[in-house]
Amino acid sequence: MTTTTDGHSVSLKRYKRTKIIATVGPSTDSYEAIKRLIEDGANGIRLNFSHGSYDERTRQIGWIRKASRELHKPVAVIQDLQGPKIRLGEFDDIITVQAGQTLRLGYNANWVETGIIPTQYDLSTKVKRGDRLYIFDGRVRTVITSVRNGIVYVQADNDGILLKRKGINLPDTDFGGDVITEKDKADLAFGSTQDIDYVAMSFIQSAVDIENIRKIITNLGGDRKIIAKLETKLAIDNLEEIMKATDVAMVARGDMAVEVSPEVVPVAQRQIISLGLQYGKPTIVATQMLASMTEAPEPSRAEVSDVATAVYLGADCVMLSDETAMGKYPHEAVKMMKRIIMYSQTHGVVSVSFQGQTEKEATRQLAISRGVISMAHSIHANAIVAETKTGATVLNIASERPDMPVIAVTDSNRTAQQLAIVYDVKSYVRPVSTQAAQKLADFLRHSQVFKKGDIVVMVSGLQPGIVGTTDTIKIRQLD
Repeated sequence: MTTTTDGHSVSLKRYKRTKIIATVGPSTDSYEAIKRLIEDGANGIRLNFSHGSYDERTRQIGWIRKASRELHKPVAVIQDLQGPKIRLGEFDDIITVQAGQTLRLGYNANWVETGIIPTQYDLSTKVKRGDRLYIFDGRVRTVITSVRNGIVYVQADNDGILLKRKGINLPDTDFGGDVITEKDKADLAFGSTQDIDYVAMSFIQSAVDIENIRKIITNLGGDRKIIAKLETKLAIDNLEEIMKATDVAMVARGDMAVEVSPEVVPVAQRQIISLGLQYGKPTIVATQMLASMTEAPEPSRAEVSDVATAVYLGADCVMLSDETAMGKYPHEAVKMMKRIIMYSQTHGVVSVSFQGQTEKEATRQLAISRGVISMAHSIHANAIVAETKTGATVLNIASERPDMPVIAVTDSNRTAQQLAIVYDVKSYVRPVSTQAAQKLADFLRHSQVFKKGDIVVMVSGLQPGIVGTTDTIKIRQLD
């Protein structure tokens, strides 16, 4: 393979089908570290807006875009909003809890003066008697016995300890569409001034939450897509309507394990990925994928199997959080994840199986996409090259999981960046042209990505650059 200065090119055999998202944090807070993450195999970079200042985020986004340009590799930037992350407040003591004990929780309470445990959110306006309330990742489990004068009374089910700022989970509590906080709104306004591709919304409970955040993004004049982080019991209960409403879904397994119990998580993960395939929505599997590499240079065998399972199930992305944000081995973690993906996709005996898209059965776009894949399989094509304006055609093709790479050509940097985290898609930005797909195929042949005799199925439109005009399929054998 020849490396070029006009595109990030790797041989077809080295195309990574499942993509990688890495989180930036103290361990990777430099231009050199971010560039290395992308070189190591990261296709998306997550910025956690629970932490950090806007100045830091502006600087990091600038670094990501600079590295992306230097490496000729589109990269998705993901703004991960904090959402209504409910936590204990500030207190200096370690609070010891005994089974059967009654505890009192109050918004911004003073623990020393009142004996009421402070919270950072006014729970009394949302919870009711009988609701479960779990603290510190479920280490202390309680049930609400009453709510009086702004104070929430709970009874502990088990012994344990409480520390300041630890998280609270409320699996039975409906926030009634009130999951977008004032901090989130401020962060969205900031994000609208930045080169951001996706907004990840925490603690989604229903399709209404998706609609509300989409209105805010539209009013701010943005073209960012929405990632629904599925981590609450209500989200699992409303899974299908959420999958229809969102652009992308994330299996956020950390809080999900507390909210619905750990044994439910693998089943929910499969349901989410299956629905993503059914409705043509990309899916991300996240949390503790290579958690041991936060401290160690090698993952556990169970973690390797976990990543491979996500690949076999057909997830679009696997994500690293603490491993690259604050771990000791951030680059090794990305490289390891890439090794697992490449080996799994090459040697895996499990093929993706799903019902196929049902929501768009009558659309011309989906019909063309299926026609392309059928034709490509029947002639044993080496790749599909598709012209796209918004990415919709390529998303449809990729969601059908063809057995060859999908190469997108677009004149939009935003589209190329958003497609960076879509299964088996590699994007190139080129000017609008009636022969954009053909010219890209020639370029890739010259770059030795394609070789003489390779067969390429090309998808285009008679009106290039116009949304929704994809209508032409061509077969070409390269010389």
